[in-house]
Amino acid sequence: MSQLIMVIDDEVGVRDLLADALKLAGFETITAADAMIAQTLLRNTKPDLLIVDINMPMMDGFEFIERIRGNGDNTPALMLSARGDRADITRGLTLGADDYVTKPFGLEELVLRIKAILRRSQFSVETPTSISCGPISLDSDSHQVRFNDEVVDLSPTEFRLLHVLLESKGRVLSKTYLLDEVWGITFESESTVVDTYISYLRKKLHRDGFEGIRTVRGVGFQLQAEKK
Repeated sequence: MSQLIMVIDDEVGVRDLLADALKLAGFETITAADAMIAQTLLRNTKPDLLIVDINMPMMDGFEFIERIRGNGDNTPALMLSARGDRADITRGLTLGADDYVTKPFGLEELVLRIKAILRRSQFSVETPTSISCGPISLDSDSHQVRFNDEVVDLSPTEFRLLHVLLESKGRVLSKTYLLDEVWGITFESESTVVDTYISYLRKKLHRDGFEGIRTVRGVGFQLQAEKK
């Protein structure tokens, strides 16, 4: 079954161009002229990915992502903008977007980025399906994380970040490595998105005396079974 992508952009020419290109790439599409319409469509439609323009009337793309994430909707999202400001990129990723593309963009590159997001959102590992560190356990088959016996609700991005940390538990992972592995960002970046998502994980997983996600100043982050 073809994957469904929702295109949210107030420019009809961009919507039509993206819809046609995505259909040629084998995807099904649904379009919305603004974020308010998109919110209504999401009540009855479950797309595999959202393409969200930032500069829209009534509600911009940032507010839209923030609202749906706040409502528990973790549908993967790619943001589009005519602005290439790194602050905008950081803001979009911090709010919960999975990638950010600036206009003008090449359709071939956009499709490749979409496919990469979809692979990451559906990722699983062959072996082992369950990995743990101290009281934390992650099962990739059920896409579930537990702290001791309690299920912990994580967003897809939080889940990917924890998975990478668990796979390399005990190793110090640089921000550059985590940006590449979790967000697919390969360029030099001053983004604070890694720090932001590390803080999200700590709020959910640092409890009962466990403080396993350690900052190695000037280097990166390390997951360890016990605080040292």
